[in-house]
Amino acid sequence: MNQRLNLSSGPHVRDIWSTSFIMKMVLLALMPATVIGIITFGLDALWVVLASVASAVLTELIFDKLTHRPDTWKDGSAAVTGLMLALTISAKSPLYAPIIGSIFAILVVKCCFGGLGKNFINPALAARCFLLISFPGAMTVYAIDGVTSATPCAELAAGNAVNITSMFLGSANGVIGGSILGLLIGGLVLWAFDIIHGQIWISVLAGFTAFMGLFGGKGFDPGFLAAHLCSGGVVLGAFFMATDYVTSPMSRLGQTFYGVLIGVLGALFRVNGSAPDSFSYSIIVANLFTPLIDTYVVDKPYAFRKRMIQRRLEGKQPFRIPKPVIALGVIALLAGLALSGVYSMTKENIDAQKAAAAAQAYKAVLPEAESFESCADKVETLDGQVYGTEFGRTFIKDAQIGKDANGNVVGYAVSVTCAEGYDGNVTLSVGVSTDGKINAISFTELHETPGKGMLCGEPAFMDQFAGKNAEKLILGSDVDAITGVTITSKAVTNAVNAGVDFINTQIRGE
Repeated sequence: MNQRLNLSSGPHVRDIWSTSFIMKMVLLALMPATVIGIITFGLDALWVVLASVASAVLTELIFDKLTHRPDTWKDGSAAVTGLMLALTISAKSPLYAPIIGSIFAILVVKCCFGGLGKNFINPALAARCFLLISFPGAMTVYAIDGVTSATPCAELAAGNAVNITSMFLGSANGVIGGSILGLLIGGLVLWAFDIIHGQIWISVLAGFTAFMGLFGGKGFDPGFLAAHLCSGGVVLGAFFMATDYVTSPMSRLGQTFYGVLIGVLGALFRVNGSAPDSFSYSIIVANLFTPLIDTYVVDKPYAFRKRMIQRRLEGKQPFRIPKPVIALGVIALLAGLALSGVYSMTKENIDAQKAAAAAQAYKAVLPEAESFESCADKVETLDGQVYGTEFGRTFIKDAQIGKDANGNVVGYAVSVTCAEGYDGNVTLSVGVSTDGKINAISFTELHETPGKGMLCGEPAFMDQFAGKNAEKLILGSDVDAITGVTITSKAVTNAVNAGVDFINTQIRGE
């Protein structure tokens, strides 16, 4: 006789599918994209997948044993987390990246918050963001057949053309799980079995597409929208990350709001953010809003009474804000005040350090100058807007006239920022002598990929600009791009061209 009793409060709702069955279905749904990724990137991808999955499962197993908890690693959720993490990173990433990421996802994000069903953000995405912040170099190494190049998403951010077909099939450079075909096959199977909710993934894609069409700069051009939908983890996030039961709202209307929020934030980060691949952050931000959505957007509950709602509207029934919402608001307020206080205390030192760095950069590009005269009035007329139409997203930050000890003009220096670097802004100073030739360039902000992107800061690349007297330098003709670092090379060239143009047209008056 079975002596087990299942006790719970009503209403009693049961599902024929267990957690283990759902996790196995998700693993199967991820297989098409995984297999395509391994075929495309070879054994490197296989080792990353195995290392990530094994580390996730082993971490939860050890945690269960040490804390004397049930063997939750057997339900497959740890394996799903490890596989999802592996699909969001490059096959060329060193193996310590997926191992550390999986340990962080399971131990910190999942187990330390109570295990499955208790984590407040998606563990795989949290781990990916943790790796991007902690090991940016290891997470931004992309190569096919040994050829290093930028991802399609980064190419789009730089305004370059991409091959949509290769992106859809999964043969483009990027992360292991980049095959849109494989992801759609798996995602639609989960949707057909009602394991994931259509309200979420449809609203994610709809919100993303609508925002990109309205504010992406090219309207609702089908090729432009398709390229952005096929890049940057949009499809993977919509079908497999955003639909996580634990971190998504419970009501259907709430799921729709949640999906639209993810799509809009993802597109906003894509259009105005410094990092082209930032869709992960949009899902994590939306995860934080899930408790608030569940509080105020609810399905019609059992024993629903219209009289209670009417009394609230009439002010007879008190309306209470949940304590967690109040606590979260207070914490956010205190954190904001603390950060504001720290900024206020350090602002003068920061400004002084920036001024010293700028002066050092000006001296580096005009070493014969003994003093500098500011041209702030000419810079202010630009009102912080993008400079010109031929230099990409480039901004003139400052301009100076260099003079010798006798007060004679020996050259001009201008500080320029190009927002189209591979990993963010590229800021440099360019010096131009009185005969119109480029004297030298010096970087004040360069945070590109270690090992490759940072080669732009080496003399072998920087010295190419010295002595040039062209009105507009052409990458590949006047300046040789660094192999595999085309985006950064182009950003530097645009910045130099903008600086020279500003000096010639605004300061020298040519």
